[in-house]
Amino acid sequence: MSGSADPAPPQTGAPAGRIKKRRDFLRAAQRGKRAARPGLVLQALATEPGSLRLGFTVTKKVGNAVVRNRARRRMKEAARLALPGLGLSGWDLVLIGRDATGKRPFGQLIGDLRGALKQTGVLP
Repeated sequence: MSGSADPAPPQTGAPAGRIKKRRDFLRAAQRGKRAARPGLVLQALATEPGSLRLGFTVTKKVGNAVVRNRARRRMKEAARLALPGLGLSGWDLVLIGRDATGKRPFGQLIGDLRGALKQTGVLP
């Protein structure tokens, strides 16, 4: 080993885990609280403390693959900007895209997310 610094420790994962399995999406839909806003729908399910998982979905009713992916990317970015400073843990959060998700001004989309978090009781 030459005098180089030790490599960075491996990432243990993003601050928020991802919901990828259908059963986890269904569990949040059946048992969780739901809040609808013009830009998105939030389903929030309380889980064990210390974990925060996010799931993103957009139905085919919203549009073709390009439109759905744009809506999903916008929701991911809104979550990335809005959630870290809130100190959330112990929740599974599913964000569902709507027709307006792709067209809504980004500041309003973040406001929709924060309002939905308050309505479901995730934020006080």
